[in-house]
Amino acid sequence: MSELTIQPVPQPVFEGVAIAAPIAIKKHQLPALKYDYAALEPTIDARTMMLHFEKHHGAYVKKLNEALEKFPDLQNKSAVWLLCHLDHLPTSIKTAVHNNAGGHVNHGLFWRAMKPCGRTEPTGALRDAINRDFGGLAEFKQVFEDEGAKVFGSGWVWLVCSLKNGANLQVITTTGHDNPLMQNLLPVLLNDVWEHAHYLSYENRRPDYLKAWWAVVDWDQASANFEKRSQSVSEILSADNALFLAT
Repeated sequence: MSELTIQPVPQPVFEGVAIAAPIAIKKHQLPALKYDYAALEPTIDARTMMLHFEKHHGAYVKKLNEALEKFPDLQNKSAVWLLCHLDHLPTSIKTAVHNNAGGHVNHGLFWRAMKPCGRTEPTGALRDAINRDFGGLAEFKQVFEDEGAKVFGSGWVWLVCSLKNGANLQVITTTGHDNPLMQNLLPVLLNDVWEHAHYLSYENRRPDYLKAWWAVVDWDQASANFEKRSQSVSEILSADNALFLAT
């Protein structure tokens, strides 16, 4: 089987500092970060960012490509499509794809959920929906933190929107690397509560990490995600959908 041709990707630059270029491994690649590893300090330290991005996310990409090596018909599918169509996959790779496509998709969303020096609160339709469904931003943050702190072991905490019942927002958690789209829910905002996301700075104090994390939330990206609430599942899973460009 011939290798797929990967076009080189320019290195992004944050305040004059080049970030490591995406690792080209067959089809699936690490996405380009939009900020430097140190840009989210002190909320997330540079070493945690480097290890999380290169070692953890990088391993998911590598293992996903390895799982697909013998199945060329699946190599042109996006990671989010694979994650949401596990029943279409050969039994021999289903678990590997579930774990590693999920890790790839969720981390791609996670990096884009943050930025340095962003606005401190949502605006527009997302702000209105948070006020309507939670009673206000402070109340939403408390629910999000409480649910994230209760995750047993490794997982994620999400703000999601129902695709079946309109724009109602809710906070959910998932274990491992499951994604809300597997439950017909649209991801609006997420935080990673695996230990490797916070342990170097916060040790076992996950609630402290969850509270500090609001300082780096990219509310503009969350609002852009929320704007996709009227799309169908097939549209959201399409290869050119901006929500999942990196997957």
